[in-house]
Amino acid sequence: MKTKNRSLGFRKTVSLAMLAAISIVCGKYLAINAGEVLRFSLENTPIILAGMAFGPAAGAIVGAVADLVGCVMVGYTINPVVTLGAAAVGVVSGLMPLLLKGKDLKKRSLTAICVLAAHLIGSVLIKTPGLAAYYSMPFGILLLWRALNYLIVGTLDGVVVHALLKNKGVRMQINEITGVKE
Repeated sequence: MKTKNRSLGFRKTVSLAMLAAISIVCGKYLAINAGEVLRFSLENTPIILAGMAFGPAAGAIVGAVADLVGCVMVGYTINPVVTLGAAAVGVVSGLMPLLLKGKDLKKRSLTAICVLAAHLIGSVLIKTPGLAAYYSMPFGILLLWRALNYLIVGTLDGVVVHALLKNKGVRMQINEITGVKE
């Protein structure tokens, strides 16, 4: 039995590392930049998936690791507030299914709530002050632009996360890694 638990721990760790790596690639290499602080990317998709599939702590780890390692890889200055926001995206997306457990929600609605809450709290409310201070930009204007940015990006995140969680093969792997039986 101990071997299986170690195996599950190893598989979960590898899965989280892979999700962090995907986030780095999506956020730092495949992003579409619009000025200095607006970036259209699916960097939060793997973070949200980690939170929803493996829980808030796993989501936080993927978000923080992806931000820190990604910044080092491309030469960005590490901004602790932005790293906190990335971790919050994972925490919130992992907390929402727990908070809404037992509610009669369709999977699509649950995914939409998770993505909306994660982006609102992590991407807009936490990251924006850090970016405003770093770039010496007016907070209110940046907040409006980032809210618009994440309405667009969040819609894409929601579609991709929902499609992944709906996929039978993905669900089977997540359930095997987490030890959940459906």
